[in-house]
Order: sequence, then structure tokens, then C-alpha cells
Amino acid sequence: MNTIDISRRRTPALAVAAVLILCLGMSLGAQGLSNQAAEKILEELDDLGNFPGKDYSALFTIVSEKPGEKQSVSQVRVFRRDSRKQFTILVMLPEVNKGQGYLREDDNVWFYDPTSRKFSHSSIKENLQNSEAKNADFTASSLKDDYGIQSIAEGKLGQYPVWILELKAKNNEVPYELLKLHIRKDRTMLLKEEAFSVNGRLMRTTLYPKYVSLENKLLPSQILIVDEINKGEKSQISMTEQNVEKLPDKVFTKAFLEQVNR
Repeated sequence: MNTIDISRRRTPALAVAAVLILCLGMSLGAQGLSNQAAEKILEELDDLGNFPGKDYSALFTIVSEKPGEKQSVSQVRVFRRDSRKQFTILVMLPEVNKGQGYLREDDNVWFYDPTSRKFSHSSIKENLQNSEAKNADFTASSLKDDYGIQSIAEGKLGQYPVWILELKAKNNEVPYELLKLHIRKDRTMLLKEEAFSVNGRLMRTTLYPKYVSLENKLLPSQILIVDEINKGEKSQISMTEQNVEKLPDKVFTKAFLEQVNR
């Protein structure tokens, strides 16, 4: 950034005017540009997490902690077809829940129990197994469609200068009414997300400390979710075996969940 040297010979009025113009420019940059900049950032975040025209799969290992309880480990294999907003989640661990699964068809989410061999209606708002993660955390990103921008500010998270975007839900399909995102300025990467209820109460905090590159996109490889209501409860999610190879159509059917358990 160039430094402007204001001569001491200039009148105080001109100096004040210069400061006012600078402040006005900063204000316009934070407000007038903010909606446009924020919209672009949301588009980039959605683009980084989505693979239209391709399928996505990965193995998610979830380590959960709750006060007074033993650490629990869950493992699920996730399959996504973003072009049709479909996903299938197959539970691998714990052994007692192995074979359970979730299937999204259009706007419906179904839970399959291999013991009863029955499907029951679920929701993307529901928690996955005994963790702090919700079904929505495993779907394609749709921030731009689901949320409107309330404000944008600047800040710092650790060593990184960040944009802080406050969002409000456009519909009741999302798990949280309000979100506050902390996004790196130098490269579009979500570092922290705070989720609030309709009355502004902080419900959970999600951190994204590690990323990997896939198909020239940056994807989280580790996520930490902290329950802000039930203190001491948190889940760490690690993603491995991430790829975008084509999947058979049957993977996104109820028959698939039934067959893999036979």
C-alpha cells in the first residue's frame, strides 16, 4: 500500500478534509462494497464445497466428548451427488450401529434401521448418531441460497485477517437462523462459524483448522464442533479418502441401504 505524505504546509482544513475523505472511503468500502463482496465470498465458499456434475465420497471419523462419559468414536461413509442434492450416509462404527444409514431424496431425509428393516423420516437438522454434527454438515454447501447477508466487518482470527459475515436464514430448512462466518481475506477459506438461534443465543461454534486440495479446490480435512449450550460437549471430525469418482445410481436409493446390510 502506498503511503501518502501530507506536507506540513497544507492548511489544517485540507488535512481534515483528507482524513474525512479517507474515512468516507473506508466506510464505503466496508458498507457499499460489503454486500457485493460478501455475495462473492458466499459464492466462492459454495463453489469450493460443491462438485456439480460429479459425485463426492469420503470417510468421516467423528470423535465425540461429553463430560462424565467415555470418548465415543463414530465412523460414516458419505456419498453425495450435488447436482441432484442427494446424499447417502452409511454408518460403519460403532459396531452396534453398523449398517444404519441416511438417505436424502429431494427435500426428504430418511433414516434406515437394519434391525427393524424400516425407514423413518429424519431431517438435515438432526444430529448424526451421538455427535455434535448434524446431517446438514454432510450436504453440499448452499449458503448463498439459504442465507441473506446482514453485515460484513473486518477482524483477525489468530494470525489471519478475516472477513466477518453475519447471515440470516431465508427459509426454515436450515438448522440455524443466524450464522457468523470468519473467512480468510487472502484466500477464501472458512476458519470459524458461529451458529445462533432466532433470539441470538450462541448454539455452537465450528472451527476448520485443516484443509486439503481436491480437484483444485480446498476442502476441510478436519472440523471441530463445540456445543455452546451443553458445556464440555464437542466433536472432532476427520475426513479421509475424499474423492470425486463417479458413483452408481443405486447408491442413492433405499435399496442400496437395504442391500449393504444383507
